[in-house]
Amino acid sequence: MADGDAKVRAQYEAYPYPDREPGDEAHRLITGSPSHLLEIEHFVLAGGRSDNLRALVAGGGTGDGAIMLAQQLADRGSGSVTYLDMSAASLAIAKSRAEVRGLANISFYHGSLLDLPNMDWEPFDYIDCCGVLHHLAAPGEGLAALTSVLVEQGGLGLMLYGELGRTGVYPAQRAIARLVASDPADESLDLARRLVAAMPAGNWLKRNEHLSDHLAGDDAGFHDLLLHSRDRAYLVDEIAKLMASAGLRITGFLPPGAYDPGQYLDDPELRARAADLPLLERWALAEELSGAMKTHVFYAVRQGNETGGVATGFAPSMVPVLREMTPERLAASLEKSPGLSAKLGGQERQFELPEGAAAIVALIDGRRSLRQIHGRLRAGGAKLSWPDFEAKFAAIFDVLHALTLLLFAGGKAA
Repeated sequence: MADGDAKVRAQYEAYPYPDREPGDEAHRLITGSPSHLLEIEHFVLAGGRSDNLRALVAGGGTGDGAIMLAQQLADRGSGSVTYLDMSAASLAIAKSRAEVRGLANISFYHGSLLDLPNMDWEPFDYIDCCGVLHHLAAPGEGLAALTSVLVEQGGLGLMLYGELGRTGVYPAQRAIARLVASDPADESLDLARRLVAAMPAGNWLKRNEHLSDHLAGDDAGFHDLLLHSRDRAYLVDEIAKLMASAGLRITGFLPPGAYDPGQYLDDPELRARAADLPLLERWALAEELSGAMKTHVFYAVRQGNETGGVATGFAPSMVPVLREMTPERLAASLEKSPGLSAKLGGQERQFELPEGAAAIVALIDGRRSLRQIHGRLRAGGAKLSWPDFEAKFAAIFDVLHALTLLLFAGGKAA
């Protein structure tokens, strides 16, 4: 094992990340992105259903992604998760969390994702690699190892550090490294916290409000941010090149609205010019305008996978579904006010849904297709043609999909 790899492994043995208490699984499920089952169906399977999904979580850490996906698959009654991580301490925590939940659909393995090509495992339908590739000496080699065990029509959910949102991190890492030398881990951590506290207010790290959770949080998070022995950050353009080098194409960044430059521009001409750019350039422009993206969460499929990715248009057979929210709750909120507020890319934005949105949202139960929702509205007395319904749904979708609240999942486009 190379010295750099040994240092990375030692860090996660000493500070399993993120810091989790297995007993908490008795009263809550941590959900997020990537690897939420509905997101996989939307961004990888073009709205199709993921029956019997075989998933790999490569570099699973203390288990957030693996536990979430395994629980969602267990609730569906099909599918399995394979967990792999080089940290025995992290694996033990993830395994304990699964035991508290009684999950029997996870297999745990101790090892490096770089060894995947030699593991003689059957290819996976879906691979999660969240916050791992940017810690490798050669991220491209890690990505190649992942794709070596991915089925042709499969996809990946990834997270890489964002360069602009981590402004101040790398000068601070270098400053800390000059002082900690070869001190023991606990002494280095204490010294690093003291150094950050002593930094002047004008220091870029102290000015970066987007990193406050790690700076003020637990030791594992602080260590991961400022005492890591190896990490790098990416711009959107660089991520696209990395994916292309592995024969992959990005199907979407999350939340989608944060990567829409129109969310940061009020000038009509600037918005029009931005809208005319190719998709990748729009994503990159949004990152440049925001300046707040400290991580990039995204999905990718093979370049030759023409049926994977995100479905286009609104076919009548497509099944919309709300993520993390019941239709009753959202519809009741929209009945009171058609407006929503949310933070995208570090900026607070206001959204307004069209008249009649509550009636449509109330029917989005994750089982009804668009055709069935339209039929229910007409049966209830709404004089709404399909083109009119499609236009109204599109307006709703534009807002809620931007916030990753409305997806297509569990059905097939016609």
